Amino acid sequence: MPARTLCRAVLIAIVVATLAKPAHADNIGTDAKLIVTGIAVVSAAVAVAVTVLVVHQRNKKSAITGCVTSGPNGISVSDDKDKRIYALSADSISIKPGDRMTLQGKRRKQSGGTWVFEVHGIIRDFGSCQP
Repeated sequence: MPARTLCRAVLIAIVVATLAKPAHADNIGTDAKLIVTGIAVVSAAVAVAVTVLVVHQRNKKSAITGCVTSGPNGISVSDDKDKRIYALSADSISIKPGDRMTLQGKRRKQSGGTWVFEVHGIIRDFGSCQP
């Protein structure tokens, strides 16, 4: 056997002997408890993160831009992005029918399938709608 191969074999034997560690049966229960605890902690963190994101998204104010029209059911706006018609619920805000506006507020779907936009403010008034 050449000296080079012998050196490699001795080096492998030393590494295997150094890294080898005996298995103890009493560690299995401890390891299992650590794994279960880790899974529980990660699951709780994911649940908290999802809850925070859902609550944040639900309370987030949105903005819609479209032409404001007046009809028999009150004032409504046709959103340029999703092409839905929203009934506006605004008390003290001066919304002008016939104008194209960007409104800030919250979108809600009422019973009966009608969409309502609760206006909290006017972001921008673009003037009269272009046909």
